[in-house]
Amino acid sequence: MQMHLGRRCIAFSIWHIHMNEIWFRTNEHEEATAALEAFAEWAEKLEGDVSYWRWIILALHSSVQCSMVVALRGTDGLLPLRDKVAEKWLAALKNGGNFPVEKLDSFFNLYKKVHLGEQSNLTEMQWAALPKTLKESLAGLNSLRNRFVHFPPMKWSIEVSGLPRLCVDCLQLVEYLLLRKSADLNWRNFEYRERREHAISLAKHRLLAVEKRYALGDM
Repeated sequence: MQMHLGRRCIAFSIWHIHMNEIWFRTNEHEEATAALEAFAEWAEKLEGDVSYWRWIILALHSSVQCSMVVALRGTDGLLPLRDKVAEKWLAALKNGGNFPVEKLDSFFNLYKKVHLGEQSNLTEMQWAALPKTLKESLAGLNSLRNRFVHFPPMKWSIEVSGLPRLCVDCLQLVEYLLLRKSADLNWRNFEYRERREHAISLAKHRLLAVEKRYALGDM
């Protein structure tokens, strides 16, 4: 079995299968888009089953994180990595030697790079148009995602009436990074644009409907 990760191929053997190889191929653009589509699909199921919030949180977190990676990747793909890892990559490229394992920066370090870095390409006016509660919503999303992914033995009750608004806030950041960031209007962005627009529109419509029903105590 082989895994192609970015600049290299990792080969390892688990078992031998006497048939044609079947590959699943993806990239950061596809991951951001597919997560958006899963997010929109699962949002539709909320009216029948509130437990779908767990999958909505995981899908949205993946899409937010991947959208920041897309916005930051540049030509060498190093900016989304942890700073020390990127430095070692640059040193290896310049001087030769072993390349380090690629490790993505933390969720909020990616956000800081997108917000404050030269690669963000979002104007102050565009940032001002995003929700004032965006950072708080991102913190809530990240906390919920971490709890679901690293779930300890416990019983947990989640108050979900504020989750539609949290998700809409985070979705607006995804929309700006994937659809409105002028520097990323390249062929890949156009390739995925229709899918992204459809998923974002659908998810917003469903979340706002759920938020309204929560406010009326109708669910």
